Amino acid sequence: MFYVLRKSVPLQAVCIECYLLCMKESFEVIVVLHNIRSAHNVGAIFRTADAAGVKKIYLTGYTPTPVDRFGRKDDKIAKTALGAEALPWKSTKNAISLLRRLKKEGYFIVAVEQSPNSVDYKKIHPRKKTAFVFGNEVRGLSETILSSADGIAEVRMHGTKESLNVAVTAGIVLFRTLNI
Repeated sequence: MFYVLRKSVPLQAVCIECYLLCMKESFEVIVVLHNIRSAHNVGAIFRTADAAGVKKIYLTGYTPTPVDRFGRKDDKIAKTALGAEALPWKSTKNAISLLRRLKKEGYFIVAVEQSPNSVDYKKIHPRKKTAFVFGNEVRGLSETILSSADGIAEVRMHGTKESLNVAVTAGIVLFRTLNI
């Protein structure tokens, strides 16, 4: 069943799932993957991003792309993306130039990284246009990228490990932040 929200209908009369769907539709979310080394992680993030309603993925630095410059498909990305690599994407080497351009276009930039300046990802509230930046599986994001962001968010660890896989982190952050 599909409901249309009208100003005359009190919020209590509309199912919460329909309200959240309408709220989700009002966001334009993009993802930036910087220097991700694993094609499997890239594919998994494409699949998750597609499920979360992400509009576009930017692949920066040496992050592998679904199709190389010769038009050949990356089988490792295809294996984990399972068709989601059809999500619009663009590759560019320079992440800083991209982030500057996105800011000029009105995007709120959220770097996802463990940092002394980070806040718990559950406290992030997406703006109309939000870009989430995820970094290398081992080194994370550089200080230059972190200083280019409007905010830094992290998934706090409570066990013995210091971090999660980048694809897992992307899923947690996207789905929780977008209330999916």
